[in-house]
Amino acid sequence: MEDIISIKDVARLANVSPATVSRVINGTANVSKEKKERVFLAIKETDFKPNEIARALFKQSSKIIGVIVPNIENPFFGEIAKAIEEELYINGYKMLLCNSNDNPKKEIENIKMLIQMNSDGIIIMTNNDDSSEVIKKYNIPTVALDRKIASNDVISYVEANNYEGGKIATKHLLECGCKNIVFFVGDEKLSSSRERLEGYNYICDKYTIKKQIIQCGYNYKDGLKAIETMLDTYDNIDGIIASNDMVAISSFKALNNKGYKVPDDIQIIGFDNIKFSEFFTPEITTISQPIKEMGKLSARIIIEQKSNLNINKENIFEVKLIERKTTRRKFI
Repeated sequence: MEDIISIKDVARLANVSPATVSRVINGTANVSKEKKERVFLAIKETDFKPNEIARALFKQSSKIIGVIVPNIENPFFGEIAKAIEEELYINGYKMLLCNSNDNPKKEIENIKMLIQMNSDGIIIMTNNDDSSEVIKKYNIPTVALDRKIASNDVISYVEANNYEGGKIATKHLLECGCKNIVFFVGDEKLSSSRERLEGYNYICDKYTIKKQIIQCGYNYKDGLKAIETMLDTYDNIDGIIASNDMVAISSFKALNNKGYKVPDDIQIIGFDNIKFSEFFTPEITTISQPIKEMGKLSARIIIEQKSNLNINKENIFEVKLIERKTTRRKFI
């Protein structure tokens, strides 16, 4: 195991005090050119790595951005976190990923921890009003991603056009010949869920289609439960709008196990266009939101806020239909 080089080791080699080494590293005071050169040479010879947390206390900046997700098991959040990390890295920042597990208390603890670490900003996917109040109190640069939250006057947000997504999904199933469409709506505390439902309702009203709605979460097991509820509640369902792609996948599995054929008997459309939706057999028809672009923009907004640049607080990406194997168009 290699020895850990300390600031005292650098100071001893450079024949200066540890305080002088600290001043050179952090630029907190004037140091003579001759001493600077000795310190830099000692750092190079020892391959000394400054303690980033200690530097953060000096500079009031950690070059760390916190990302808080509600459920790391959901592939959507994994894909979007990857995009954020890539953008931060090329701009000289590191990402600290926190999983709140849909626990408001844990989420607030994560926010406070990031503030204590002098994080340069927070990217958060939540609908917890208490969290937004903590963020507002400490005035830390923040982006709400994939949903709107309270305190939009101080918090920027990045999301897809969920209302249009709900409309496109419903209209596509109608064009595939579906007459009895059920909508698996996610948590209606989330703006994304409410907006998708509004899109579904709009198309149902426009074409005089009966509205059939089932509450459903966003994970695999939620889809299995929603199918059981659907079969117990409604008759002759021939189209499902799933709350996301994972629910679309589990809906297919549940229906297939019960002898239904997709898309012959029931057609399914998901939301997000995660990679699994294309890798799964059959490939899932879905509403694609630009996950990578949304993640990268969220990172850039934090960086630009830190640099006091003007930013757009409202950032909405358009969505598009990706037709695959779980639907079959019958007319246009």
